[in-house]
Amino acid sequence: MTRTVRAVVHGRVQGVGYRAWTHHQAELRGLKGWVRNRRDGTVEAVFSGPDDVVGAMLEVCREGPRSSAVEHVETGPAETDGLSDAFEVRATV
Repeated sequence: MTRTVRAVVHGRVQGVGYRAWTHHQAELRGLKGWVRNRRDGTVEAVFSGPDDVVGAMLEVCREGPRSSAVEHVETGPAETDGLSDAFEVRATV
């Protein structure tokens, strides 16, 4: 079963390689979606793929790369419209 989730990661997650790390982790897992920084200091991502793989991705996002300090991750449903076959890094919004 395919699951698509939007995640907003709070904490020290910009300027520490979180976006590039997320891109790499998602590609390793074969997920579709995207990641981007937001002007409010959070990182936003959409992950789409097998339910268990998306769940595992959300778990690693709660840890993040070594230089980050994740406070919490908000999650909710997301649409699959407009997702490419590759995981993308998008521009800051």
